[in-house]
Amino acid sequence: MDEEIIKALKEHKRVQRQVIEQLGDFYYNKDFIFAKMERQQGYPIVIKTVQNRMKRLLHLANLNQELTPHSLRHTHTSLLAEASVALEQIMDRHGHSDDQITKDVYLHVTQELKKEASQKFSELMRSLR
Repeated sequence: MDEEIIKALKEHKRVQRQVIEQLGDFYYNKDFIFAKMERQQGYPIVIKTVQNRMKRLLHLANLNQELTPHSLRHTHTSLLAEASVALEQIMDRHGHSDDQITKDVYLHVTQELKKEASQKFSELMRSLR
């Protein structure tokens, strides 16, 4: 993770500690990173809540409302591939032990990679003259 994410998570944890201190035994403290802060404090936020919030924010931003949190995982992988991150590193970030899963499911060939492949091939052909 980069420094900005680490900083944001540390701030989130600081606020969470304050809530835990205020609520004491009323907070279900199992050390979840993303826990409910209003009702059922401490219990993990369920994926449906995340999906609903994301859909609402996408609507407000006038963006594609079909995107899901899992879509972001696919996009992240494609962008890592575009940035020439090694397959092993991508697998590690996603917790995959089998490279075929990463290749088949996540490594969509992006437009940028297609363009790059075409340029590399053209350069190769020019160098053979």
